[in-house]
Amino acid sequence: MTARLIACHSIIALDARHPVAARALLDAQDMHRLVMSGFRGWVEDGQPDARAQMGILSTWNVDLKTNTLLLVVQSKLAPDWSLIPKNALTTKIETINVDQPLRKGDEFTFRTVVNALTARRDPRTPERRSRKLPAARPDHVRDWLMKRTQPTLDSATADSAARFIGAEIDSQSLAIRILPPVTSSHHAGLKINRSEVRGKLVVADPDTFHSTLTDGIGSARAYGCGLVLVRQSGP
Repeated sequence: MTARLIACHSIIALDARHPVAARALLDAQDMHRLVMSGFRGWVEDGQPDARAQMGILSTWNVDLKTNTLLLVVQSKLAPDWSLIPKNALTTKIETINVDQPLRKGDEFTFRTVVNALTARRDPRTPERRSRKLPAARPDHVRDWLMKRTQPTLDSATADSAARFIGAEIDSQSLAIRILPPVTSSHHAGLKINRSEVRGKLVVADPDTFHSTLTDGIGSARAYGCGLVLVRQSGP
């Protein structure tokens, strides 16, 4: 079994002090608009699933020492980043056409930023039933991710309701960091809790893993979560 990830990756380095980048760092909706600005005209305005139709996922991080906002955007369409002011960029935007075969048994290192929600009791209202709450600790994130590892026939997770990712994850390799949440003044009450996960995995189901790479994992995929970036580590 073989699948192929065919996509475009845009690497955008911005001066975090420029108004375009500064607004994006302060507001999750402005970051979303910055990402979507490269794909105008492909889908009619106002369609609620425009991002998903175009296969757009993104992730970002900021280096406060160098005042650099690094934005990575994945898409199944060729972007046009001409709306980003040139003086907002620290380097020329790099676009890479990805054509990565995915075979059962392939080994990859990966990085992702996820909005992990776990079912547990709210300590503020312990008398109520468990509900989905943002992962507050690395072990919560680890449990959330491991429930999505592709089950084997004798796996304890085989009956899980979680969506499997098509890969077996090496739990010992996981490095998890809880990131600051992002909010938006454009949407009252919007707060996205984020966690960065790095680790190693082995492809178990190429078609399912392809869906994970193209569609993302977890929620808040319109706001910089869910993109899984991989690098092949095997021979």
